[in-house]
Order: sequence, then C-alpha cells, then structure tokens
Amino acid sequence: MADAGVRVASYNTRDFLDDARLAARLVRAIDPDVLCLQEVPRRLFGGRRLAGFARRCGLRPTGRHWGSGGTTVLLADRVELLAAGRRRLPVRWPDRTRGWAWARVRLPSGADLTAASVHLPLRPDERARHVAQVLTALADVDPLVVAGDLNEETGPVWRALDQPGRLRLVAPAAPTFPARSPRRRIDAVFASPSLRALPHREVVVPEAAWARASDHRAVWVDLEVVGRVEGVSTGS
Repeated sequence: MADAGVRVASYNTRDFLDDARLAARLVRAIDPDVLCLQEVPRRLFGGRRLAGFARRCGLRPTGRHWGSGGTTVLLADRVELLAAGRRRLPVRWPDRTRGWAWARVRLPSGADLTAASVHLPLRPDERARHVAQVLTALADVDPLVVAGDLNEETGPVWRALDQPGRLRLVAPAAPTFPARSPRRRIDAVFASPSLRALPHREVVVPEAAWARASDHRAVWVDLEVVGRVEGVSTGS
C-alpha cells in the first residue's frame, strides 16, 4: 500500500481448520497494513500457531490474544505499534467465548489510527449488547476502524455501527459467506469520518482458493487519514 493511505483488511480464518498456508498466501496477495482476524486458535499451541501464520503473511502479532475470543490484529512492518489490548465479552455458558482486540498504530504519514477486530455472537440479543460495549469503550477514539465478522447481514448491529458522524461502512458491498459461493455479507469494515475510503482495488486470486482457505472471504479497504482527534486510551 502506498504511503498516502493504509489498507485495512478483515478475515475470519475458522481456527486454521482449513488450509492455513493458503490463507496466508491470500493475505499476502491483499497486502494489508492492518489485518483484523477472527477465529484464530486460542487453545493448545494457539499462540505459536498464530505467530507462524503471521510470519507466513509477512505480518507481525500485536501481543497475546488470550481473552480476546479468538480475535487479534496483525501489522505490517511499515506501521508502528503504539499500544494494543483485548477484552472479553460475556456469553451464556457453554457458548463459544467472545471478545475483541484493538491496536493503536502510527502510519508512515505520521498519523495515528486505532483498529478494533470484533467477532459478534450468533444470538441477536448478545450481538446487540456486545457491539454496544465495544462502541462505548471506543467512544472517544479517533481515527477509528471497527472490522470483523458481525454474524448479521442487516439489523441492530449494522445500525449501531453505521452512525452518521461516528462510523460508516467503508468496505465494498459484496457477500463474504460462505466462501465457496458467498451469499451473505456478514464481514465488514467501518471507519470514522476522519478516514476517507479510497477507490477500491481488487486483488485477483483464484476463486477456488477462498473456499480452501476458510469458510469466509476477506474484506479490505484503502483509507486515507483526513483529520485527527485525540482519543482516550482503550485500556487492556
């Protein structure tokens, strides 16, 4: 990505249960500066497996991802990590644990950016509560990107994230799930008004590769910082 902008991508990798090496090759083709991941391995050897995936992507981790519900943020060498953290989100037992991860970075242009990776649950009531908690924690953070697997095509979560003056949808309006023949747009990227979406640049990869790599397709967007407002720390 050119110095004039930053490429932010989001990808649900299904716990590396498919072809993780191919998934890394797809990420390399997309060439993101900031990669928001969902469903990365969290249990035995999860950290080691994530580190290996990051290396194959040509990216680096932003710290431990325990307690993040399988979310994390990876970074290219051309952006500087300033701070990072993760938070749990409450779910009903025995549902899959949930959480979100964030990273604050400095871009080659000198501007700062905070990116949050989210993976919302299947239950509609929990999705609404979780997105409200994430947005409350990030209320004073700008410039801001929120990206991830929403598990929803339209509804309260989309309305909460697509708020005039706060966040707006910037990823292309294309379905992402299931990867083999996508029909549902449940993966998305939202950005604050201080970030301007640049013309989308497609990345040509074999169609069959998406389904072999994961059950989701990645989404990405090129952004340019056009304003900056200091925000409070998002904590850890």
